[in-house]
Amino acid sequence: MFLNLAPPCASVRDRDRKTLMQVFQTIGAESCPREYNFHMHTIYSDGRLEPEALIQQATDIGLKGLAITDHHSVGGYRAAQCWLEERRSSSGGDASGDSVPLPTLWTGVEINAALLDVEVHILGYGFDPDAPAIEGYLHGHPVTGKPYLAGEAIAAIHNAGGLAVLAHPSRYRRSPQELIPEAARLGIDGSEAYYAYNNPDPWQPSAEETERVRKLNYLHNLFDTCGTDTHGLNLLKRI
Repeated sequence: MFLNLAPPCASVRDRDRKTLMQVFQTIGAESCPREYNFHMHTIYSDGRLEPEALIQQATDIGLKGLAITDHHSVGGYRAAQCWLEERRSSSGGDASGDSVPLPTLWTGVEINAALLDVEVHILGYGFDPDAPAIEGYLHGHPVTGKPYLAGEAIAAIHNAGGLAVLAHPSRYRRSPQELIPEAARLGIDGSEAYYAYNNPDPWQPSAEETERVRKLNYLHNLFDTCGTDTHGLNLLKRI
């Protein structure tokens, strides 16, 4: 007789991850910031938004899905998830609340790591925030020693059931032409193709950098992702 010893939420987490992979396969220049946004910060790291204000704003914008990617913390995610659960509960289980569709919120985090002897940021998505594999990266500060290596951070995200993405690959002391192939070799799943490097208003991805990163992602079979990297009070801007 077969006994299913997997945690009750395991199938839900697997389904969320598969859905996220499907979303990443469809991301384009028009996706961010009004359909999807996978890079935002709250007061739980270096952002100015309360998590509840962020998820309310995301709902008002009409986002279909998002991830809060505080540095080395899932506190903002947990608070926003509670907000969503309360909204669903108050509407009697109707996910649309009071006729306003609620977005899908995936787990997210931004981790400092060393790649080719420079510091980069690795975004983690769709992981189990309670998994022992990633627990050491969620204490609000960068790690040191072997866990600081990009390969270790990527493996931790994967072992927690998530997807790993190289954030803003054109912002580092090494070029994306150097970093993306090495990150791919280490098992990364994607890199942030659609990113506004000069903080334009309104937000739009930087055309030259986007084209370069998209070509590298295609060459290395990686997902394209998008995000505003919001640190201020407006999810439609970076600052």
